[in-house]
Amino acid sequence: MIDPDGPVPVYRQVANILARRIADGDLAAHRPIPSEAAIVQEFGVARGTARRAVAELRERGLVYTVPQRGTYVGQPEA
Repeated sequence: MIDPDGPVPVYRQVANILARRIADGDLAAHRPIPSEAAIVQEFGVARGTARRAVAELRERGLVYTVPQRGTYVGQPEA
């Protein structure tokens, strides 16, 4: 699943997996994405890696963060 020795950075691999779940509808619009702690647990990565993966998703416009509430899947494009 995650290839720590591959050419793609680990945070980007995690972001790509989560982006695929969003595209497939496994993570629905306006619903929370897994927490950093859940990402750490599921993928066996460091918390900083999980944080960077979420930042990558935010930069791609796939998620948005509500302060003191969490990070949510954005509205899908029509």
